[in-house]
Amino acid sequence: MTALSLPITTERLTLRRFRLDDLDDLYAYQSLPEVARYLYRPPLTREQCAESLTRRAADQAWTEDGDDLVIAVCRTGEATVIGEVVLKLASTRARQTEIGWIFNPAYGGRGYATEAALATASVAFAELSTHRLFARLDALNTGSANVCERLGMRCEARLVESHLDGDRWGTECVYATLAHEWKSNQPWPAAVAGPSTTTGPSTLRVRTRPAERTVSRQPAPRRPRHG
Repeated sequence: MTALSLPITTERLTLRRFRLDDLDDLYAYQSLPEVARYLYRPPLTREQCAESLTRRAADQAWTEDGDDLVIAVCRTGEATVIGEVVLKLASTRARQTEIGWIFNPAYGGRGYATEAALATASVAFAELSTHRLFARLDALNTGSANVCERLGMRCEARLVESHLDGDRWGTECVYATLAHEWKSNQPWPAAVAGPSTTTGPSTLRVRTRPAERTVSRQPAPRRPRHG
């Protein structure tokens, strides 16, 4: 079991664990071809979403290579899941963490992906002892590349035609940042712990940069490999 503090709140969003009753919301975006476009796999069926949700709603470990944390993103004060952010433990010894995100296109163009990714990245460094945080995405996925750049991540690699997506060769870009770089680039403290209560889990309040006034509609990135 991980000690990750959930829920996490930002100015506009609440990041929490998935619940079994999130199936309709999860299927609403995971079933869309435009969401699966850069994930190198077909859209998910409702049955596949239900199977995935069972795992997401259970306790998620963070101890061995390949472990991951899948976090639901909601607008604060609303129960509807508008997307998700994923952290994957790529290397326990080297403290390497992969980050990915998928959002319902109906909520695109509002900076939600950047806001949620910033909050999750802050927690990855502050609570999970991440040394290097990286993201992998298709070179055509300019929306997610923009999110990476807003987070201060640099493009470290461009793997030309490294994946076959149907009949299309996909070029993968790798973005990354280090813990000391993240700390020096943040204008505010990464996170402020809120008071705990006797009726529920403590809440971590993450201060984020002001939301962009205009953000291009962000297609889903290639998420970390997990079931």
